Amino acid sequence: MKFADFINSDSIRAELAADDKDSVIREMAGALAAAGAVAEEELDSIVKAILRREELGSTGIGRGVAVPHTKHPSVDKLVGTVAVSVEGLDFESLDGEKVQLFFLLISPPDRPGDHLRALENISRQLRDDTFCRFLKQSKSTEDIWQLLVEADNNQFVS
Repeated sequence: MKFADFINSDSIRAELAADDKDSVIREMAGALAAAGAVAEEELDSIVKAILRREELGSTGIGRGVAVPHTKHPSVDKLVGTVAVSVEGLDFESLDGEKVQLFFLLISPPDRPGDHLRALENISRQLRDDTFCRFLKQSKSTEDIWQLLVEADNNQFVS
């Protein structure tokens, strides 16, 4: 699975306004709603579902990365977005470090395979230090999208 299969390019945020975990999730889910990738009327329900998932354990996986995600009946296919926090913020990450890179995923409950493949793709790409460094330095949504396309074309991970 490639980023282009599930990342909504119109919802990418190169500079998050949010300064805490809850507002990051709300801002990113809101970006998906604003882009038409999720239904506006489902936004609160989606945010609550992601926050419930966070209560099970932080999706701040370390090395400045978090992958908040949930399954939600309002979507009929996997959808996601990417955001960067230039300064980084506390996301209760497993390593205690601030998080700068966020990948938010929402998938239909009946498509767990897609959800897992997307998580695998994200974690594989994020093991590449060059990819992460370039993402953190991205100044625009276009820069971020271009990096995702390059990652899809295996220009980072060997």
